[in-house]
Amino acid sequence: MPTNQLSDLLCQRDFMRLWFARVAGTGASQMLMVALAWQMYDLTSSAWDLGLVGLFQFVPALLLALPAGHLADRVRRDRIVSASLALQALVAMVLLLASLSSLVGRETLLAVSVMLGAARAFQMPAQQALLPLLVPTALLPRAMAFGSAGMQAAVIGGPAIGGFVYALGASVVYGVCALAFAVATLLAASLRLPAAQPAREPVSLDSVFAGLRFIWNRKLLLGAISLDLFAVLLGGATALLPIFARDLLEVGPAGLGVLRAAPAVGALIMSVLLARWPVERAAGPRLLAAVAVYGLAMIVFGLSRDFLLSALALLVSGAADMVNVVIRQSLVQLETPDAMRGRVSAVNSIFIGASNQLGEFESGVTAQWWGPVASVLVGGIGTVLVALAWIRLFPALASRNRLAGPL
Repeated sequence: MPTNQLSDLLCQRDFMRLWFARVAGTGASQMLMVALAWQMYDLTSSAWDLGLVGLFQFVPALLLALPAGHLADRVRRDRIVSASLALQALVAMVLLLASLSSLVGRETLLAVSVMLGAARAFQMPAQQALLPLLVPTALLPRAMAFGSAGMQAAVIGGPAIGGFVYALGASVVYGVCALAFAVATLLAASLRLPAAQPAREPVSLDSVFAGLRFIWNRKLLLGAISLDLFAVLLGGATALLPIFARDLLEVGPAGLGVLRAAPAVGALIMSVLLARWPVERAAGPRLLAAVAVYGLAMIVFGLSRDFLLSALALLVSGAADMVNVVIRQSLVQLETPDAMRGRVSAVNSIFIGASNQLGEFESGVTAQWWGPVASVLVGGIGTVLVALAWIRLFPALASRNRLAGPL
């Protein structure tokens, strides 16, 4: 990124407050998930239970996403974000106390997974819709890339720190998470939004579902968002990483932290490159190519029995996914009016949640049926096929050149 453009972003004080809040919250969330997944697998040794952790987060996120998006278009979005972060701090404290009291069990971990899913259901659409209010429109694509770089740094550090700190005990990890969530809460609460807020239309089923209708009528956005849904739903293997780390690669919790961090390393590298050289042409073809590369990387990961090769494959998958994220999120924000951003972001959150949490459940189920290796291989092949199919199903997306376009 040229120096003057980087300086312009750094001078946006509220953007930087949100940036630090997201970094702290994302790092804490990643640490929490590493500890929660390892503790669950330690307790049950069950791929099914690892999948249930994802499912129990996805269901409340699915049920609450549309009301959460409507709320984000009616009240101050910074308050929604800070309240969501505060709830996650409370979850971390509950896990801390349960671990210290030796009361943590399968049911406890599944119950807090529901709370985490509910908190993120409100946080994600408000947080996504908040960013365009904090930076000029011309800086938005670069702000997304810069923001993604910070988040990916947190995604790298969170699992690595969580994996190593877990050696001191699960309670220590949860204590660090609670502190980081508290810091993120205070930062989000300190944001100063512009005086102008989105219009408050009456609450109705029609207004709640307006975001879904908006995306359905714009095939470009529908194609981009659904592409991510099916690609990550099929190709994701996050829920199975404890199995690969303990049973196949034999690298323990520290190795699990490295494997969890590897996609973020690739994503961080790519986000820095995209901030310096943003996508200006062939946006649609690059999006589809990135998803295909993601699927190929997951095939390599499934076949690998070498720790370094496995980490490298995950790194490549993270880099490819970052291209997907930046192009898709830029299209969503640039093509959506502010009064609709909360509801459109909520629908986007449903697709993201399905591709992540529901994808974890799918991975757990297929691993239980076929074994973890076959699960990853089938998912990777399916991802490549989806990328090829979307060329014909969504020609507007496949032929899209520039990111910026008319609303």
